[in-house]
Amino acid sequence: MITRHKLHFADSRKLSSIPNESIDLIVTSPPYPMIEMWDDTYATMNPQIACLLEKNKGQEAFNLMHAELDKVWAECFRVLKPGGFASINIGDAVRTLAGNFQLYSNHSQIITSMSTIGFTALPDILWRKQANTPNKFLGSGMLPAGAYVTYEHEYILIFRKGSKRQFRGEDKARRRQSAFFWEERNIWFSDVWTDLKGCAQRVIDENTRPRSGAFPFELPYRLISMYSLQEDTVLDPFLGTGTTTAACIATGRNSVGVEVDESLRNTIYANIENAVELGGERAYSRLQQHQEFVERRQQSGYVFKHSNDHYGFAVMTSQETDLRLYVPYRVTQTKQGEFVVEHGLAVLDRAQEDKMVKDAGVA
Repeated sequence: MITRHKLHFADSRKLSSIPNESIDLIVTSPPYPMIEMWDDTYATMNPQIACLLEKNKGQEAFNLMHAELDKVWAECFRVLKPGGFASINIGDAVRTLAGNFQLYSNHSQIITSMSTIGFTALPDILWRKQANTPNKFLGSGMLPAGAYVTYEHEYILIFRKGSKRQFRGEDKARRRQSAFFWEERNIWFSDVWTDLKGCAQRVIDENTRPRSGAFPFELPYRLISMYSLQEDTVLDPFLGTGTTTAACIATGRNSVGVEVDESLRNTIYANIENAVELGGERAYSRLQQHQEFVERRQQSGYVFKHSNDHYGFAVMTSQETDLRLYVPYRVTQTKQGEFVVEHGLAVLDRAQEDKMVKDAGVA
């Protein structure tokens, strides 16, 4: 299997390089309005935002920040295919201006905007990010009416363009091969994710760290597996350090990434190269975890009625019998900002898989 990956260093408010209805899935995390590290980003989009913040007019600045994001969401609607999903990781903001502490609800503003544009809002996911600090509450501690609830979660908002996606012809077979395991479904489609930890990118230029709010690799990997088929095309209009592109490579999807900050190019390229190792590790761990799940069920007396046609192990449902996991084994940069990735079927023997990748090399 071959996948293709394109990078555009451009303003995502105008995605003129991407044709109408050419994208199957959008996975992204925009700069969070009213989080101070992104003030300069929004001020570049609209200088009036900086003026409002200087005057402590937080709500007005917040509205203008979202007005700029709305331009991106409108472009996302244009390029997304009917039935395609858009998944947006966003956190709400808390901020004190002129002595007034306030919540700025980014997630509710985006739901309103996306619905106005024409997207259908679907049940969302709470990603609970555990804080490591012992004194993590806000305010005056044990005195009533003086402390604030600790904020330890972000939202993963899910939208669809139009009605359900229709699968015909070869898409039906691709859909069955792109299945996930029954036990993965039970975790992935829960409305609260507690098993994902916020983490830094594996490769990142220290000079770019202050401008990066990258989500962990597992987040786009999971969403891409949940809402797209192998060989589908995934867009991230706020690519950042390239985590979504790396997850697309790891899952056997094509990708388009748009990032306004060209100084992130080398970090993105490094993460693309790392996707070969990450993809192999993640696919192998999924296969191993499933076999361990089967063993535990069998030891408890459960009798499986189905088996996977390719790997031969037992599965819970008939929808898992055609499941295939692909791993990347060669990345080739064909020209500036464009990559071709060769994939092979993941194998149960990790040593065999490592040898395949080593023999292929990374171009």
